[in-house]
Amino acid sequence: MTWTVTLSSRVAKGCKTLPKAVKKALALLLTDIEDSGPVRGDWPNYSKLGHGRHHCHIRKGRPTYVAVWEENNGKVKLVEVTYVGTHEKAPY
Repeated sequence: MTWTVTLSSRVAKGCKTLPKAVKKALALLLTDIEDSGPVRGDWPNYSKLGHGRHHCHIRKGRPTYVAVWEENNGKVKLVEVTYVGTHEKAPY
């Protein structure tokens, strides 16, 4: 089963200013979600934030970068990444 992953406009715009290593880690995460679904227990500090919301760390250290995504079930399997940025500003 393949999932479709989209970035919110805010995330797409913010990705331009992310460090290269964070962009690379985000690309790997998006590929993993497309291939295996939104539950990513194999990523650091992964957790469910509630019904259909997930997060994980994509780069440890200072600052720590996290990704937050939501799944929408329907006829098309869709996951939208709603936040990528520092841990301090994460919406959870």
